[in-house]
Amino acid sequence: MSSINRKILIADDDASIRLVLSQTFTRLGYQVRATGNAATLLKWVSEGEGDLVITDVVMPDENVFDVLPRIRKERPKLPVIVMSAQNTLLTAVNAADAGAFDYVSKPFDLDDMTAAAKRALSRPADGEAAKAQARAVRDERLPLIGRSAPMQEVYRTIARLVGTDLTVLITGESGTGKELVARALHDLGRRRDGRFVVINLAATPRERVETELFGYHRGLGGDGDVGKLVEADGGALFLDEIGDMPLDAQTRLLRVIDGSETAVNPRTGRRPNVRIIAATNRDLRGLIQQGLFREDLFFRLNVAPVRLPPLRDRTEDIPDLARSFLLRANREGLPAKTIDAGALERLKAHAWPGNVRELENLVRRVCALYSEELITARIIERELHDHAPPAASDEGPVTLSQLVERHLAVYFADQPDGAPPPGLYDRILAEVEVPLIRLTLAATRGNQVRAAEILGLNRNTLRKKIHDLGVEMVKPKR
Repeated sequence: MSSINRKILIADDDASIRLVLSQTFTRLGYQVRATGNAATLLKWVSEGEGDLVITDVVMPDENVFDVLPRIRKERPKLPVIVMSAQNTLLTAVNAADAGAFDYVSKPFDLDDMTAAAKRALSRPADGEAAKAQARAVRDERLPLIGRSAPMQEVYRTIARLVGTDLTVLITGESGTGKELVARALHDLGRRRDGRFVVINLAATPRERVETELFGYHRGLGGDGDVGKLVEADGGALFLDEIGDMPLDAQTRLLRVIDGSETAVNPRTGRRPNVRIIAATNRDLRGLIQQGLFREDLFFRLNVAPVRLPPLRDRTEDIPDLARSFLLRANREGLPAKTIDAGALERLKAHAWPGNVRELENLVRRVCALYSEELITARIIERELHDHAPPAASDEGPVTLSQLVERHLAVYFADQPDGAPPPGLYDRILAEVEVPLIRLTLAATRGNQVRAAEILGLNRNTLRKKIHDLGVEMVKPKR
């Protein structure tokens, strides 16, 4: 059916918005009727008018969230786009729960509005497909996606924690969405008006961690850098990959949590008031046994644990995730795509070592590289095969170089923007040097002279590396 036979009903108490939307959709060839109240809108809907409703939330006579259930009862297949100046996560969730096809925040971009209208008017006729599309539209705007039992437990935990200032430790494999959980805890909590400050400890050179966190000063009366702790005053400090924090910085962080840290916010003259949220994909209890993580800090951080399940443990969420990533890719300028049932089943069968981030990267890749509008199982199979890690060689054991290459390939694939942060060379060398020196020292029972000889290093060079890299001298058990 062409646009000239489609009618859009617009409801908003702002006459200027009614005028702009009416003119826009009329120029696109649609028939338009506009009103400033909910009663007239309901009358038109009950009379069978309109193929699409675009309505504001707050109307002079009624709230649209009270109106939507009546529209759904009267015309269950009539799509409704809700717009609101109350641009919060809860508004978007309420709109979806009330049965809206899409939610557009004010002030809106006309291109976004017309694109949403076209999606609504070209929605699948099948009821289940329409519901899936509506969920995808809602999910694409939410920080966390999934209706599986493991994710419902995560949501219940978040709900219990958003009203508190408890220190939170989020654990989960790389790519499961730990930062998204941290942001949700902040954005829905009592500190939402404060800053959400992030430091990735795995990407920060070890010698700069304390400076990044606590800042520095250039003598009495001098200026300096206040550090992330002060930047987060009144808000939340997210310590990503806390397992990579050097022991000296762990000690200072423990003092921050205990309230004995002397850092002062120069703007207020008081100690920073910060909620600490930490995350890791490492086994902190194992690091404690190795002497690489403070046990007392672990217990301070683990006051409120949140464990994120790997994607392979919630495969029923994959269809919703894939559809929402397709919409997100389209919003960001990539071609619009749909995905068929066979492709979704193939995605569900994959192991997903890179978790949700790997799935999103695959979806973006498909949107960018394939001309087909429909994503099929054949396309998914090709992408999964082309980007699979190399199989072990039959010619002999896997070499260290091959293992490193595989590790780096996964690391690059895990990056949200496709490229790691600066300083990669030094970070990778440190990752190799630390276990090499630690194991050599363990083999020599801490004898640095013998260890330096095995490594082919000068003793002073080894001593400096032990200090600079934060290698802990763990005495072997006798």
